[in-house]
Amino acid sequence: MNPHSAGIDIGASFHVVAIPTDLADENVKSFNAFTTDLTDMANWLVKHGITTAAMESTVVYWVPVFEVLQYHGIEEILCNAR
Repeated sequence: MNPHSAGIDIGASFHVVAIPTDLADENVKSFNAFTTDLTDMANWLVKHGITTAAMESTVVYWVPVFEVLQYHGIEEILCNAR
């Protein structure tokens, strides 16, 4: 188990991110799917010490999230919902 991990539910227009409850008072946040919002999401994760993010997505909505997280040094794990 990684105490510095996040879970991301990827959607077409927004993404929901959850981090451990002991890392932030507001541990679940939504971010829109625009590049500036993805950068805000990555910065929020880095600010709270997140090093790994698991994400679930259908279609290709995960690709920009994956790239932004990778740029910010966060290890990504893409999970199949099945």
